Amino acid sequence: MLDFVGPMQAFELACENSTSDPPYAWQFCSVSGGMIRTSAGLDVSTTALADCDPSNIDTIIIGGGPGVHRAAAEPKLTNWFANVAPHVRRVCSVCTGTFVLAASGLLSGRRAVTHWSSCDLLSKMHQDVSVEIDPVFIQDGQVWTSAGVTAGIDLALRLIEEDVGHREAMRVARRMVVFLKRPGGQAQFSAPLRVQSSEGRVFEEISAWIQGNLRRDLRVERLAEKAGMTPRTFARVFRQKTGKSPGKAVEEFRLEAARRALEDSSVCLKEVAASSGFQSEEHLRRAFRRRLNVLPHEYRLRFHNGNEKARQTGH
Repeated sequence: MLDFVGPMQAFELACENSTSDPPYAWQFCSVSGGMIRTSAGLDVSTTALADCDPSNIDTIIIGGGPGVHRAAAEPKLTNWFANVAPHVRRVCSVCTGTFVLAASGLLSGRRAVTHWSSCDLLSKMHQDVSVEIDPVFIQDGQVWTSAGVTAGIDLALRLIEEDVGHREAMRVARRMVVFLKRPGGQAQFSAPLRVQSSEGRVFEEISAWIQGNLRRDLRVERLAEKAGMTPRTFARVFRQKTGKSPGKAVEEFRLEAARRALEDSSVCLKEVAASSGFQSEEHLRRAFRRRLNVLPHEYRLRFHNGNEKARQTGH
């Protein structure tokens, strides 16, 4: 529900100072119209797509959710998008709504993003789409895609900025108590690591062992020995099962540990680096910059539990 209610709230706030001719009017639509029950159990009144006049539409936004793959397989919906898209200014998706745009052929040859946990699936199902995992949203021509759930608010604020200016977008962001431009990308929020859900008990055990031994030498030779494989076989099978190299997986585990330390403690960065297995504070900084596009001290300011300054930054 937040996929569409979040952007709607931003658009509503952009209209609150308009005495006449507000910049936005919106309606919720579905294939057949009528009451649609969201996954949260709330009913929403919708207009049938057949009753929507394309000449009166400026921007289309589609949300995601548990039913998105059924929606993407619904010809009435995907054909409507394919036919109407050329006649509107913008077509957007929030979270896994990207799958519907892809099924409609609107992402062919374009860059796109979706919820971090669905990026691999999107890439496998639609190999003609250039899928990126980190951006909060991407604009490629008239098509905008955004990351998971609350990223729809980030997207809406950018559309408001494009339509009515930076000052108004900033005012709406302040009213919603969110960043106008969220620092970093969605990678900094994707806590579960895919290696932890890989097939095979051996890799589950290796995953648990790595997390408990981050200070140790975790080169591929050591991990292969632990798994009872040759280094070459281990590296090959590990990549097949997890989609990444052992070295990259180890760095992600260390980053995850460092993030938790920054969120939950006030120890110095040197100690955070050591406890999470980085060779030095500088190696920690480089990993944060490369993987999360944010520096460790900036991450702590924004996400440290109980940090008053972090809460004020959100305002």
